[in-house]
Amino acid sequence: MLALDVVLMSKSGRIFVLTGCTAVGKTESALRWAEENGAEIVSCDSLLFYRGMDIGTAKPTREELARGPHHLIDVCEVTERMDVTEYVSRAQSAVKDIASRGRRVLVTGGSGFYLKAFFGPVADDVAVSPELREEIDARLKNERLAVLVADLERLNPGGLGTLDTANPRRVVRALERCRASGKTLAELAADFARQRGPFVDWDVQLVRLEREPKELERRIELRVDAMLVAGLVAEVERLIEAGLKANPSAAKAIGYRETIDFLEGKLSRDELRAAIIQNTRALVKKQRTWFRTQLPEHKVIDAASGSSCDLFSERTV
Repeated sequence: MLALDVVLMSKSGRIFVLTGCTAVGKTESALRWAEENGAEIVSCDSLLFYRGMDIGTAKPTREELARGPHHLIDVCEVTERMDVTEYVSRAQSAVKDIASRGRRVLVTGGSGFYLKAFFGPVADDVAVSPELREEIDARLKNERLAVLVADLERLNPGGLGTLDTANPRRVVRALERCRASGKTLAELAADFARQRGPFVDWDVQLVRLEREPKELERRIELRVDAMLVAGLVAEVERLIEAGLKANPSAAKAIGYRETIDFLEGKLSRDELRAAIIQNTRALVKKQRTWFRTQLPEHKVIDAASGSSCDLFSERTV
């Protein structure tokens, strides 16, 4: 028996992961591979969870969704929060369900933090109560950030390590976790290092799509133009009425934050288009760096020339 066969026999099954920058062409490539290989698609996009966020997220169309089963798309209202812990729980259930029916699992998306969950631990098991979270959030609004940092320093006599103390969100989260657990940041980091990843029992195969920079820029411009023609502004108006602004993660997403500014008179129509394009380009730059530095070694395919059958090597199908 080959060594690879022994490894696979010890695993629960295989998970195929397809990622890449915004506008690289993941949707069509994933659909073709899923159709050809009897797979079901599990979304790994932090915005496709939300009902009504369709145009600005380039969510698969009804016709595309009809080409095969999809999971973790349109699973919550725009006012609901989705964090990585909830995502992992839902993704584990979806993966097990798909595999139990003898179907292949194809995870696709470009949301880095959620994507990383398939290759290692991304969240600890510290439970922060709603009351504690509200208390610290209120303190951030009513007191200077330096006061919260001072509290953290008292709870961490050994120092704060590499914590970015100028970042309010990170300071708040660190203070929540120290208060809730009674542990220092160093102790929490040591606990985290000993955790098993949520998909450690699966054989996870990763492929990333790429395109030449000029081609990707052209696709970004075409995508933004198509969104505006399709009714992005009207979509955001409806979402605001539905409570979009109550969910900062969704309201600050590219395409949505610029459109909110447009609706509030801060941008002209031409400035709206330019801002979305510029911010999407900046996102792509960050994604490329993140993929190179945060993901395990993986295969990279030119989306412009590769066919769906080339996505995963023979040993993975």
